[in-house]
Amino acid sequence: MKYRMIGQDPKTRREVSVLSLGAMLFGTATDEATSFAILDRYVEAGGTFIDTSNNYAFWFNGSQGGESERLLGRWRRSRGVTDEVVIATKLGGRPNRPSSDFSLDIEGLSAKVIRESAERSRDHLGVEKLDLLYAHVQDRSVPMEETVEAFAGLVADGTVGLLGVSNHWAWQVERARSLAKAAGLPGYEVLQYHHSYLRRRTDMPSRRSPDGQEGVVSGELLSYLRAEPELALVTYSPLLAGGYVREDKPLGSDFDHSGTPVRRAALREVAQQTGATVNQVVLAWLIGGDIPMIPLVGASSVAQLDESLAAVDLELTADQRARLDAAH
Repeated sequence: MKYRMIGQDPKTRREVSVLSLGAMLFGTATDEATSFAILDRYVEAGGTFIDTSNNYAFWFNGSQGGESERLLGRWRRSRGVTDEVVIATKLGGRPNRPSSDFSLDIEGLSAKVIRESAERSRDHLGVEKLDLLYAHVQDRSVPMEETVEAFAGLVADGTVGLLGVSNHWAWQVERARSLAKAAGLPGYEVLQYHHSYLRRRTDMPSRRSPDGQEGVVSGELLSYLRAEPELALVTYSPLLAGGYVREDKPLGSDFDHSGTPVRRAALREVAQQTGATVNQVVLAWLIGGDIPMIPLVGASSVAQLDESLAAVDLELTADQRARLDAAH
């Protein structure tokens, strides 16, 4: 396994594995025994960065979420896991009532919600301190100053270590960080967005925004990260839920553009050269790029996880990386 540091403050920064394990469906679609086996294998291989959210996976059973956090809490207690494993969770996207629909009726990012949801997550996970807490979704109904101050208050209380943000526009991230800096408060240091080798269109209107996909890495966000190298980027759904390798997993209209077949061809070529799978080449490309990224992978079996773990040791040559980068 390889590792990198996230965060700048010596009091809160953490060294984490360059491959993160997503626990979204643990405790719902993935049963407890299988989830525990995947978690055990991940830690055995040196993995130290697990990701969840307080709303995972409400849509599976029509709940408010929390199943994933509670399973991770049971796993931690049964295995005696302490602070050697960083567990990140998120708040803001939990439905206000049991639901299986991705509606807009969610908790949001008010100071009251942030305090209450963080406390609930600590209870579910069985921890005194959340290692990394993300603002899961944007909430324009709440003044940004309120959200920034509420997150910083959790850090001051010692109940949260690092702060992160997901599914916000780049300008919102910068404004929140500027507000925190001006007030002398801790701000967002870890960003979590969708990103993969195949590029998703970012101009497609979403349910939340007519302006496009705020949760997808865009050229603007990449430029922002180049200008702010102290920020860490965690990339979710890097393997497109099997879309690279499974015929029954179509990519959808977001990928229906001229760059997709060209980049697919480049991937196949490099995979053949290396003897690795296409999925492994994608993960290696993300990990070793000029903007370091931490891919967040899901797994429904130990075998799936093992394929992703092997990508950590895959070193692409300069020529192979240039071939991948040039395809568009």
